[in-house]
Amino acid sequence: MTALTALARAIAVREERAQPLTTVRHVHIGARPLVFVPLALAGEANAPLAALVGDDRAAPHLLVVPQPRNRAQRFAFAAELGHLVLDYLRSFTHFREDVPINRGREVRQRFSDAPQLIVPNPAGVAFTRLLGRSTRLRRTDGPYAVDPVVPLLGRWLTFLAERAEHPGSSLMVAMTRALSMHWATGQSSTEDANLAALLGWIAPPEGRSPVEAAADAEDADLWPPAGPATDPTFDNEILSPAIARHERDPRHFDGLRKVLNSQLEPTWHLMWRGIDVLGGLSPGASVAERWADDRDSFTNYVTYLAGDNPLPQARRDSATAAARRLSTMERAQNVYDVQRAMDDPLVMAEYRLGGEAFAGTVTYAAPDRIDASSGRRKLRPQILVHTDDPLRLTPGATVSDRSRPKQKAVIVRVSTLDSGGYEVQLELSGGMGNSLVAPPGSVPAVGERLTYSALDAAFRQPDRFPANEETPWTHGGPPQQYVPTNDDAVEDWS
Repeated sequence: MTALTALARAIAVREERAQPLTTVRHVHIGARPLVFVPLALAGEANAPLAALVGDDRAAPHLLVVPQPRNRAQRFAFAAELGHLVLDYLRSFTHFREDVPINRGREVRQRFSDAPQLIVPNPAGVAFTRLLGRSTRLRRTDGPYAVDPVVPLLGRWLTFLAERAEHPGSSLMVAMTRALSMHWATGQSSTEDANLAALLGWIAPPEGRSPVEAAADAEDADLWPPAGPATDPTFDNEILSPAIARHERDPRHFDGLRKVLNSQLEPTWHLMWRGIDVLGGLSPGASVAERWADDRDSFTNYVTYLAGDNPLPQARRDSATAAARRLSTMERAQNVYDVQRAMDDPLVMAEYRLGGEAFAGTVTYAAPDRIDASSGRRKLRPQILVHTDDPLRLTPGATVSDRSRPKQKAVIVRVSTLDSGGYEVQLELSGGMGNSLVAPPGSVPAVGERLTYSALDAAFRQPDRFPANEETPWTHGGPPQQYVPTNDDAVEDWS
């Protein structure tokens, strides 16, 4: 927990209302997200029990597995879910847009929009990942054959769950994680995992205070767990008898559906309330750029699946593939952190507290300064900035201000002022054209308020890794190409 988050939590306790951690929204919220609220059977790893799914808040689809230990019923559930999810995914493949590349000399195409799967919490992401792993390797012929939609669903669920791990991606969103990124409550992080309690602090129902709404969330009868785990009391006293009645007489199926719907429906309404709350925030400037990356990823995966005999993803990544994925995610995390800070002064405040950034006022500017020390005359304006922030940046460090992203500033000198704070001397380069005269506005003027940081989201070349066939023996040697086998079709559901 950062210092500002801890402070915001303390203020939330005092004010008895959630406090904003951001000034803008840092996650994309689609116009037509697919909400997925799963339930799993207690004591059975990832055995689906029921789910509410749909992109229309007024018309959810209830899917039920009457006996989750029954293999045929589990895969009937997967097939029904697959038809719903794949119909939704296909609806985003009708319209494409041109994207200029190679400095506008060529164009490529990508889908103009992409799907978005929203689950209640990170446990919902884990359920989706395991459900994908359990279905993507299934055979559609021979022993243990399943509906052809099942392995295709598994591939897509695996793809979406992996994108959920990609920093800044919004193709799959966990609601509690997204809300906690934007608000601090007066309860613990563990309590924030309760979607009803979290939304109670942020957007309480009419007539209830945030503290009252959070207290209401402790009543499992009023607000059942958001899944995939269920309440033990419900399991023992209501669910088990309902399953037993259905097994004795299938005519009790409607009663079982009603029981399971009672556990899912409150979370369904909470999910759409959370979507409304997040959608009410203005998106950060870089959200559209990250969503464009998501659309590229979606387009590429659709293209891959439409290719000649695409193999399903293997159970485990090879050493090289795992290293590449980790490197990609590290680079994406750096870019995401920088973009959030540049978009949002509250996020940037964390870096100011840590001394990696400073905000101040320009007290002197020399916009026409020329540097001829190297024998070639170059425009190198200098400015002085007064800041009261704690400063750990030293002379020689390169910083930039979001209002002039193409302009770099090198710290020449840092002086401690008798009146308090620091005076920072900066030399500027870039963003001023090629002449020896700075265009108006390209150099900060006296009195201008700026925020300089050492954060850098510049493109970094991907790390180089050996080809698969050159994998060293220390990492298992060259991996064999994955080919699905009959054993995959009998892999345990979990």
